[in-house]
Amino acid sequence: MGNLLFGLTYVSALGSGLIAGLFFAFSTFVMSALARLPAEQGIVAMQSINVTVLNPLFSLVFMGTALACVILGIASLTKWGTDSAAYVLVGCILYFVGSFLVTIVFNVPLNDALAAVAPGSSEGAQLWNLYLSKWVAWNHVRTIASLAALASFILAIRKW
Repeated sequence: MGNLLFGLTYVSALGSGLIAGLFFAFSTFVMSALARLPAEQGIVAMQSINVTVLNPLFSLVFMGTALACVILGIASLTKWGTDSAAYVLVGCILYFVGSFLVTIVFNVPLNDALAAVAPGSSEGAQLWNLYLSKWVAWNHVRTIASLAALASFILAIRKW
């Protein structure tokens, strides 16, 4: 069981790191680049990104890490008192709540609203301005949470 949990912690660290890097890219330059475009072009580009991101490899990393965190979080409670359990649990909570749930509760509804507007409409332009501020703010939360989860998993591995 110990080797399985160690392996899941390692995989969760890798998944958290990959997702943190993806979110970091969006926070630091992708969304800024899209915001510089006319609203219609920015909307079309983001609509395309939101369709393209729904692919098996991204889903495996994003949802697989969330699933690993659920398993690890429960397992860490049964291993409470070991050197790594607290770090594992913190990493799991950070990723699952700060990355996975924030995506589901905040970013996905914004993506769905953007998908429903006509890019060249006045409604689309109004939504785009709101979308940029809200989506990016929540993306910063996801970036920080995923990066903090990675750090926590690294500390757990060091304590193993």
